[in-house]
Amino acid sequence: MTATVKTSYGVAIRDGFAHLLAKHPKAFVMGQGLWSPWYVGNSMTNLEIEFGKERVIDVPVSEVATTGAGIGAALSGYRPIVVHPRVDFMMLAVDQIVTQAAKWRSMFGGDMSVPLVIRGIINRGGEQGAQHSQSLQSWFAHIPGLHVLMPATPRDARDMLIAATLCDDPVLYMDDRWCYELEEELPPAEDVSINDIAPLRRRTGKDITLVGCGYTTKLNLEAAELLAAQGIEADVIDLRLLNPLKPALVHESAAKTGRMLVVDGDWRSCGLAAEIIAGVAERPELRAVVHCARITHPDAPAPTSKPLEQAFYFTAADIVREARTLCGR
Repeated sequence: MTATVKTSYGVAIRDGFAHLLAKHPKAFVMGQGLWSPWYVGNSMTNLEIEFGKERVIDVPVSEVATTGAGIGAALSGYRPIVVHPRVDFMMLAVDQIVTQAAKWRSMFGGDMSVPLVIRGIINRGGEQGAQHSQSLQSWFAHIPGLHVLMPATPRDARDMLIAATLCDDPVLYMDDRWCYELEEELPPAEDVSINDIAPLRRRTGKDITLVGCGYTTKLNLEAAELLAAQGIEADVIDLRLLNPLKPALVHESAAKTGRMLVVDGDWRSCGLAAEIIAGVAERPELRAVVHCARITHPDAPAPTSKPLEQAFYFTAADIVREARTLCGR
């Protein structure tokens, strides 16, 4: 029997880095504040001591230069992981990510690829305000040629980082600091293929389908427990991979339950929740029999004051309330 170790989400990310750096000599990490827990929490503790500062590189403050250097290294045969401690500031490198890395394979007829991982950390709440609280996964999931991963569990936080780094195409790996204290028993790390990553059913139910990714999967599982106590059994689907989207399990679940609530920790307009619901609406055999709703952040910048934050960010109780309405309870 393989021994398991109880591991937090944040430490699981570190374990993923350690596996990659130990087993794959061409892998290295670069980004701002990688030697400081203030920037990356417990997800990279002492990696620069264990593997050397030439492979865990703390860079000057330039998202543009760092991401561009990562693309160049990837084109030169390395497997770089570029870390942006906040998704908000990663936007300064959108040209490199969207116009360069994501387009390279297409522009060169499939003969060249960019095996680059961009790690964008979602870090919100705590009265940080509008410029420090964004996630923007819907933006990036819109881009052909860019894989987008959002892990919801410690196992996925580790294994999806490994899969992203071993992928021959650019991958945006988005982890959420609100998940860092989640714990799970994990077996030893192994190499993982991105081709094996698809939506998972985290809980089985017959009355309603709850769809989410990343932190919203955690909230959906909490809501499912509360709903079960009220006689409503929820099917909980964790998307995991946002681009390319693989909706088959979502459609199967929605067909079974007849009700689908999509929960996304991003804005409503042109968002991921709308895309999931549209996919159901476009299926003739589903659109007449599946009742859909969504929970997202309101279309407004995140507030700074604590009372307004409490109104802005939804909770498991909000999911329960909307699910009950959808179920006619």
